[in-house]
Amino acid sequence: MATVTFIGLGVMGYFMAGHLQKRGGHDVCVYNRTTAKAEKWVAEYGGRMAATPQEAAAGSDFVFACVGNDDDLRSVTIGEHGAFQSIKQGAIFIDNTTASAEIARELHDAAHAMGFGFLDAPVSGGQAGAENGALTVMVGGDKAIFDRAKPIIQSYAKMVGLMGDVGSGQLTKMVNQICIAGLVQGLSEGIHFGKAAGLDIEKVIEVISKGAAGSWQMENRYTTMNEGQYEHGFAVDWMRKDLAIVLDEARANGSSLPVTALVDQFYREVQKMGGNRWDTSSLLARLEQ
Repeated sequence: MATVTFIGLGVMGYFMAGHLQKRGGHDVCVYNRTTAKAEKWVAEYGGRMAATPQEAAAGSDFVFACVGNDDDLRSVTIGEHGAFQSIKQGAIFIDNTTASAEIARELHDAAHAMGFGFLDAPVSGGQAGAENGALTVMVGGDKAIFDRAKPIIQSYAKMVGLMGDVGSGQLTKMVNQICIAGLVQGLSEGIHFGKAAGLDIEKVIEVISKGAAGSWQMENRYTTMNEGQYEHGFAVDWMRKDLAIVLDEARANGSSLPVTALVDQFYREVQKMGGNRWDTSSLLARLEQ
């Protein structure tokens, strides 16, 4: 059993922290900007809560964070009453936020100077993966630190991989989002075309999902897409945040991402339709408007 802190009890973090407490059997202290959410978590899972990230992180062996973006991450780490003010020597900070590789390197350098470890460890699998403790975790950082943290991370994961030096986890998550953007647009166009052609979409997907066109998105999203339901996954607002990070990084490294840039603009059109909180499969709604 380890002493663990978890900062950020959003759609993902709430369940991830719960798995650390229940499945992992660790002693977990949580912090959330909205106190009522932390109180609810403690009532459901046990553990403890703290009033600030600094208070929550004091004395912990492992400190996790899963917040919104780079600015939120800076706030809960190096900001006033941030976790970096109290993390003990030799502890490890694991950042599950989907953020930039730049902030990962910045916080790694700060952690190193203060005498504790840092891993950037964004996750994939959505809310369902978080609820089921079956997330994929892409990690960047030192192997010795990763080897110490991996058994703790596995409390909420089905796959944990070290991708390279610090920042590599975030860069791998960017690849993940690039692939998803193209897949969902292709699936949306396929369903849209099939409907226009008068095909039975259920029968179509039953057949093609077993061939080269098959994907997780097809298996898990085609039914709700076909029914015009878009409340079953990662929100459009969050996808656009992620794709902005991707496109910034692409400009920096000189890579060409024409499909990703186009799909990002399609998501902007979905937002204009009022679909900010619809899930990413709502690209179909844009085609059907």
